Amino acid sequence: MTAQAGATTMLTGAVADPMEAPALRWGVLGAGYIGGSFADAVTRYTAGTVIAAGSRDVAKAVRFAAEHGIERAYGSYEELVTDPDVDVVYVATPHSHHRQHARLAIGAGKHVLVEKAFTRNASEARQVVDAARGAGVFCMEAMMTRHLPHVAALRDVVARGDIGEVRELRAGFDISGPFDAEHRMYRPELAGGVLLDLGIYPLSFAVDLLGLPDEVRATGLLAPTGVDVHDAIVLRYGNEALASLSTTVRAASPSVATIIGSEGRIDVVERYFEPTTFTVTSASGTVEEYDGRPRDADGQLVGEGKQFEAAEVARCIAEGLTESPRMTLDETVALMEIMDDVRAQIGVVYPDE
Repeated sequence: MTAQAGATTMLTGAVADPMEAPALRWGVLGAGYIGGSFADAVTRYTAGTVIAAGSRDVAKAVRFAAEHGIERAYGSYEELVTDPDVDVVYVATPHSHHRQHARLAIGAGKHVLVEKAFTRNASEARQVVDAARGAGVFCMEAMMTRHLPHVAALRDVVARGDIGEVRELRAGFDISGPFDAEHRMYRPELAGGVLLDLGIYPLSFAVDLLGLPDEVRATGLLAPTGVDVHDAIVLRYGNEALASLSTTVRAASPSVATIIGSEGRIDVVERYFEPTTFTVTSASGTVEEYDGRPRDADGQLVGEGKQFEAAEVARCIAEGLTESPRMTLDETVALMEIMDDVRAQIGVVYPDE
């Protein structure tokens, strides 16, 4: 059957413009690459500002602040979270320290956005959630994919039944790099491994579109340091659908996603977890394209998407919410429980668990 080209739908209105969200004053806890990309997204594409950065090394904090146009640099996390001008703290340290640093900020009365994966395991996640709920502050896992325009449109397409009943979802996140026992990815004491760092993306994507599964099956390969470097995960949804997920640091791929239904399919192009496009192919062969890539006034593509999660935090806090309906704390804990199950099946245990 020859495909028939359809219309291209621009998704500029699929979610609210991040620039229209209320302004917040952010503090970034952790002066690494992820913290820097978040700070840049807030500064360039939202009405908010990053006013402070914290590191255990004051020289590193000063360099980080200078690189990202941040006015205050602190040589301890305690100084950052107690700054009275900081409204919300973005926790951007390794997974192994998320529980400690999120609770530090919560204890200072700050709202928190915690980089994915939320913690090392579900037990730690529950401790952070309980602390946030007890303090009455906003708390959310920083899974930016949940807040992107193309994902909002994907949910609508699936919910409308445009491809019939979902039978299968396929998604992966694959990169390639040399083994380095000193890199955080390979260090068990930093909760390294591919699952918490990359595998959370296809897992959260599947759960967002299909819900929590009835069964989880997993296998994987381990590095000499004992962390996982290649995982294959299957989620079963009754007798109706399967989600086939994979992630590795041993071979690169375009990291695409496909959702197959009884009456058509959805193909999400490269890096489905960032702003992108997707096509819907009907049973008759008609293809419609959806474009969810944000652009500036000149039509140039902008940002990798972190501005959307920052805007969600700002809107929720302005509305008096303590969690996001798009990334609830209960679902974050449930995702950690699934990853605990996967690690148990693969044989990955972190120190002191």
